[in-house]
Amino acid sequence: MKYYIEITLIDNSDINLFSLWSKVFQQIHLGLVEIQDEQGCVPIGVTFPEYVIGEKYSVLGSKLRLFAEYEATLRQFNASYWLARLSDYVHCTSIRPVPEKLSGFATYQREHPKTNKERLARRYAKRHNMAFETALHSTIDLTAKAPPDADYKTQFRYCDMPQKTVATPFIRLTSLSGGQTFCLWIKKTVVAEPSGAAFSSYGLSAVSTVPEF
Repeated sequence: MKYYIEITLIDNSDINLFSLWSKVFQQIHLGLVEIQDEQGCVPIGVTFPEYVIGEKYSVLGSKLRLFAEYEATLRQFNASYWLARLSDYVHCTSIRPVPEKLSGFATYQREHPKTNKERLARRYAKRHNMAFETALHSTIDLTAKAPPDADYKTQFRYCDMPQKTVATPFIRLTSLSGGQTFCLWIKKTVVAEPSGAAFSSYGLSAVSTVPEF
């Protein structure tokens, strides 16, 4: 990845950073959808240079970088166009070459935490063709899966599951197809060597790397 632009979310009293991330990344996603190929891949990857994950807190920071192999790709994407209605809240640089001196490489991928009861209920609703609220509050019978000689809970409801804390930072988005609100959990992994150049319509990938500096 040889070229990039950097987007800075401007701290202000009108909107908090968490809400601003939702608005900014929703627009970036809309733009990436427009340039995806038939397999749903795009030639632009994203990084969060201020990304921090820890036991007590995790943050994305206030910066977003978009990387591409070719300057023309970023020019065609035209981030300023997609962020035009948020121009008072973001600063977008011109297209720049990636520095020769890098601190390394990383992948930023979408994570699906299994501890999220809303996500599990949504998947159950989809599999059984029912409304999300119905799935969330229905009693699920596990009798058929119960071991014959174990202290095994045979019934549960998703709404009664404890809400465990997930360390991975996330952005709250709205589905373009169904209109539901969901959390896009973003996991960073540091890697030794660069690889790949295809990303999802969120600019994320489990295998394609982006430069760090």
